[in-house]
Amino acid sequence: MSMFNRNALLALFAAVAISACSSTPEDTTAEPADAGTTTQAPDQDVSGGTMDDTYGAAQEPTNPALENRVVYFDFDKANIRPDAIATLQAHAQYLSQNPGARVRVEGHADERGTREYNMALGERRAKAAASFLAANGASASQLEIISYGEERPVALGHDESSWSQNRRSELNYTAEAP
Repeated sequence: MSMFNRNALLALFAAVAISACSSTPEDTTAEPADAGTTTQAPDQDVSGGTMDDTYGAAQEPTNPALENRVVYFDFDKANIRPDAIATLQAHAQYLSQNPGARVRVEGHADERGTREYNMALGERRAKAAASFLAANGASASQLEIISYGEERPVALGHDESSWSQNRRSELNYTAEAP
């Protein structure tokens, strides 16, 4: 029964992620293309359109670690590396100070391994990052976990350089602090 619930939950998260993500890129690419020179551009920060500008503008000058929203992992591991601790602590502090903020922790894997194994590995990586955030002040209600496994690579090569970029968890804010 427990395995069935876990698989059902994973399938539900995957379905929500696929449906949610299919519309998000269309919306974000349509706005800058249409509004690049209109009156909407001054309302937004023109520094490159990172989401950091919208969710933590007050925090940005005091903690540049909030700008980094990607945590990398070693091959076949889900342990938080020492180089990711400052980033995760900054986001945990932001979340603890802003109870209205919500973050989706997305786990990813490189192309090596079976699809099923990589989905589970991505989930372990997302859970590791979310657990770190929760242990350092974020509320569990602020965190959402999803795994994309090998399905969303950022680097398409077939070498260690590409694989190391794909072994990651991303912190994507889904709600801003009021």
